[in-house]
Amino acid sequence: MTASDLRAHALDQLNRYLEVHPQEREELGALMAQLLEDPADVFARANMRGHVTTSGIVYDARADKVLMIHHKVLDRWLQPGGHHEGIDRLDVSAAREVREETGVERFAPCPAGAGGDLPFDVESHAIRANPAKGEGDHVHHDFIYLFAADSTQPVQPELAEVKGVRWMPRAEFATLPSARFARMSEKLLALATARSPADLAPSS
Repeated sequence: MTASDLRAHALDQLNRYLEVHPQEREELGALMAQLLEDPADVFARANMRGHVTTSGIVYDARADKVLMIHHKVLDRWLQPGGHHEGIDRLDVSAAREVREETGVERFAPCPAGAGGDLPFDVESHAIRANPAKGEGDHVHHDFIYLFAADSTQPVQPELAEVKGVRWMPRAEFATLPSARFARMSEKLLALATARSPADLAPSS
């Protein structure tokens, strides 16, 4: 995909996400403005106004567990994800990050996601300057996609990037620092309440 195609894709994903979650429009205003107005590449890590990242919530509804990585630099538990490489659709990028960081191969887009191919959540958060990398303060605009998987399959963490990988009970996931985890936990709980675990199981 070209840079203009990617921007149009991200804007479409955001607009369609906000149709489902209009209450989040104000907090995602900076991302919307950047996608509409910023002449610089919003997928480039050098863009210190902010740039796009992607991540995956991999959920086993039967076990009520979420796949998490222990971030090597931030020293905290997060969903697998990373910077967009400026190549593929956002959901494809999120799936690649899951595979690379966790070693989990068998997962599929969750059929109960917000409209199928839409993000499960979108969140902007501030990142502190990192002089060692020549980076100033900036913002990550994270497009988060929902995948279904069986938590009994083996994990193989990419130890160059993460300290570890584990399947975390959703209730524990909800208590992690940052209100975004509680919000995503509520969304998972709503899906699990509305559908049976079999409906949330991976199709492949």
